[in-house]
Amino acid sequence: MGESGVGKAEEESHATINATKNDVVSTTADSSSLPDRPVRVYADGIYDLFHFGHARSLEQAKKLFPNAYLLVGCCNDQTTHKYKGKTVMTAAERYESLRHCKWVDEVIPDAPWVINQEFLDKNQIDYVAHDSLPYADASGAGKDVYEFVKAVGRFKETKRTDGISTSDVIMRVVKDYNQYVMRNLDRGYSRKDLNVSYVKEKRLRVNMRLKKFQEKVKEQQEKIQTVAKTAGMHPNIWVENADRWVAGFLEMFEEGCHKMGTAIRDRIQESLIGEQVKVLLPNGHETSSDNEYEEEEEDDNDDDVYYYDDEDFNDDEYYDSDGKNC
Repeated sequence: MGESGVGKAEEESHATINATKNDVVSTTADSSSLPDRPVRVYADGIYDLFHFGHARSLEQAKKLFPNAYLLVGCCNDQTTHKYKGKTVMTAAERYESLRHCKWVDEVIPDAPWVINQEFLDKNQIDYVAHDSLPYADASGAGKDVYEFVKAVGRFKETKRTDGISTSDVIMRVVKDYNQYVMRNLDRGYSRKDLNVSYVKEKRLRVNMRLKKFQEKVKEQQEKIQTVAKTAGMHPNIWVENADRWVAGFLEMFEEGCHKMGTAIRDRIQESLIGEQVKVLLPNGHETSSDNEYEEEEEDDNDDDVYYYDDEDFNDDEYYDSDGKNC
């Protein structure tokens, strides 16, 4: 298994301690000296939006030894939100995802952010597996979350999978936000479920129709080129006329869509203001029905504060991929 990298005196000291701790595997033992029992390997992380990168890291941990028992620790919501940031899945959902991974033998809920000797002894852990990058300890206990297990020679390195992380998955959704909103609207979700205002919903639907129309125009242009080529005529004669017509039409169509969106918003605002004026009493106080109109105004106007738009998005709400397995 190789040398642990710590000094000889420290190795001897810890080897003595390990011999008295439930037959914990020595850090300098070779494969011939492994005990008959499975080697207990521990891996930890957040495992939000569990993906194949997580599964591959757990597979590596499981295969560190011919006979390994893999324990996987997962931090709860309170610890994760405090030290790392908001998660998409709840702690219970993350625990359940891990239980369905074939490499995992046991899930340890409410895992500590930083591993100490007490935790290793309590769970009879021989080694801790994780990628070797130093992770800043947001709790302030040390410079590296895995500083302790590295120092005592109980750390085993795994490799990260390039091109996939929880943060990457979240950014893919954010990047194509409008398309995913329309996807869910088409599948029966309401605009309130998605925190989308009335005007935003109408604007998205118009834009999607415009996009589909542009795709159909492109298909027709390709057909025109094919027909011209088949007829033996120069395709540029067909394409120039078609492009000129399409460009003019799209310009008028986009202008009309913009005017329509503005008109819808203005009409809604005028209607809300008019209704509020109607229910005012002569002394200037509002009737009890004002509450209904205030709720409508929040739905159709103030919702703009809550729905995502390109200019309003703040990625600070989401944690990055640095730190524990995210």
